Amino acid sequence: PTVRITDTRVDMKKYNLEGEITADNIRKFVKDWQSGALKQSLKSEEIPAEQTGNVYVLVGKSFDSIVLDETKDVLVKFYAPWCGHCKTIAPIFEELATKLKHNKNLIIAKIDSTTNETDKVSIQGFPTIKFFPAGKKNSPIDFDGDRTVEEFEAFLNKHASVPLSNNKDDL
Repeated sequence: PTVRITDTRVDMKKYNLEGEITADNIRKFVKDWQSGALKQSLKSEEIPAEQTGNVYVLVGKSFDSIVLDETKDVLVKFYAPWCGHCKTIAPIFEELATKLKHNKNLIIAKIDSTTNETDKVSIQGFPTIKFFPAGKKNSPIDFDGDRTVEEFEAFLNKHASVPLSNNKDDL
């Protein structure tokens, strides 16, 4: 058995009781939750041993270290494996990442939001695509254009902190 508080007021935040399940521990758990002293429980897969594709695979445990790196521009697709729109956009995202992989200041990433969570972003639907510009991590920019390589590239050219190059010889 487990004891969990699920706060449905905002983003279904979950808190798990650590330790033995006793009346005293449950009372303390609820008081700590009410005072805001508890840390949210977040799901995460293990960090991949290696990155094999051009689209960087994020998990909950690696989200902050990669996405919140102030020196990098990061475009993130939050997806669900069962989502038809997510399946449609997957090859487009791969093509974009392949085309722009020589831009060392840019990371094109994806995170399976059904098995990984972060407290930095509220996801309302799939796919959700957000851009985290270098030096402005507190102000992610929602991508809401057409889901084509050309539209993503135009969006990145508009918002990237370092101008993008399509030619690896230009860098």
